[in-house]
Amino acid sequence: MRRYLTGAASALALMGWLAGSAAAGTIVINTDTSDPAPKQAMQELIDGFKEAHPDVEVEWNLFDHEGYKTSIRNFLTADAPDIAAWYAGNRMAPYVDAGLFEDVSDVWADNGLDETLKSAAASMTMDDKKWGVPYTYYQWGIYYRKDIFADLGIEPPTDWAGLLEACAKLKENGITPFTIGTKALWPTGGWFDYLNLRVNGYEFHMDLTAGNVPFTDDRVRAVFEKWGELVEPGYFVENHAALDWQDAMPLLVQGEAGMYLMGNFAVATMKDGGLTEDQIGFMQFPEITPGIPMAEDAPTDTFHIPANAKNKEDAKKFLAYLAQPEVQTKINATLGQLPVNNQSTVPEDVFLSQGFEMLSNAYALAQFFDRDAPAEMAKAGMEGFQEFMVKPERVDGILERLEKIRGRVFK
Repeated sequence: MRRYLTGAASALALMGWLAGSAAAGTIVINTDTSDPAPKQAMQELIDGFKEAHPDVEVEWNLFDHEGYKTSIRNFLTADAPDIAAWYAGNRMAPYVDAGLFEDVSDVWADNGLDETLKSAAASMTMDDKKWGVPYTYYQWGIYYRKDIFADLGIEPPTDWAGLLEACAKLKENGITPFTIGTKALWPTGGWFDYLNLRVNGYEFHMDLTAGNVPFTDDRVRAVFEKWGELVEPGYFVENHAALDWQDAMPLLVQGEAGMYLMGNFAVATMKDGGLTEDQIGFMQFPEITPGIPMAEDAPTDTFHIPANAKNKEDAKKFLAYLAQPEVQTKINATLGQLPVNNQSTVPEDVFLSQGFEMLSNAYALAQFFDRDAPAEMAKAGMEGFQEFMVKPERVDGILERLEKIRGRVFK
């Protein structure tokens, strides 16, 4: 049974009735998978689970995205479902800290998930316990014009010095090294994430986005110093603050820019613009500080058992089913994304295959700046990142302003 809830008000009004309808042998699942592909994938997941567990009934409450975001804390606190969709990393932390998510370490232990889901294990762990099961993610990285690199004799760089050399050669040949559109701010978050992950490492990055490190810390300043090595020589497209991410794409398609740091969803736009797979390359963001383990940005969707769930036994069966390699293979074939289970089969796509290999071997996964940091901090941070990319000489004032906001957000 599926009920579609179109807003916070209707969701809250129905909350008591929805939860009260659950009986023994029934699990209630709340999700925000309302877009066509996620909706289809969720239906297939439920159908498969019911086939594997015919003694368990499923009631699925489908919310729109905004209604879900405004309702989740209320329904977790009041009449909780048995399964709730959410996100990994710092996005789940408030609900773990508030005691609203159930410890599911036993599901991980009983099903060998520390091995099969190991790339996402760190982002599902708090206080040495696991708090949910991840099922899909997608890679970020540097997409580049393979044909242009070949014409200029540029090898895809694996370290910072190599990246700077590639940028210099592109610039010398009249090609802007990086395209980007920062009008909507969020693309700057990808740049800060990767620079911080490569300069200081995953643990520091997560501490910073959790509010435990001052933005005036010398290690944060070191990130902006590296960023400045790209900004100050003009290695980013001009007028990027007036461009959305899609507006920046034609520069790559037309060969006016050589690289684009972006999520894998951008490949479809590249192909729609006329690029062939032979013209598009993908590379991992290069190493900066030698020896720092290579963590990646990979926004990860998850399912959790609320602490107030009524049928935790069957909910754990659902999580165990969700974690299976063949189940994650099927979900992600529908989603066009990557399974987290490293024993799954990847959809036949060269970029997804490259992303699967990279993420399966990643040290850990960050969720992206606007997921890992609270909303107010994320917005202020990305405003500061955009300002730095336009006026790098303002770095001191930007960091001082961000530190004041950190003090307010994390008081």
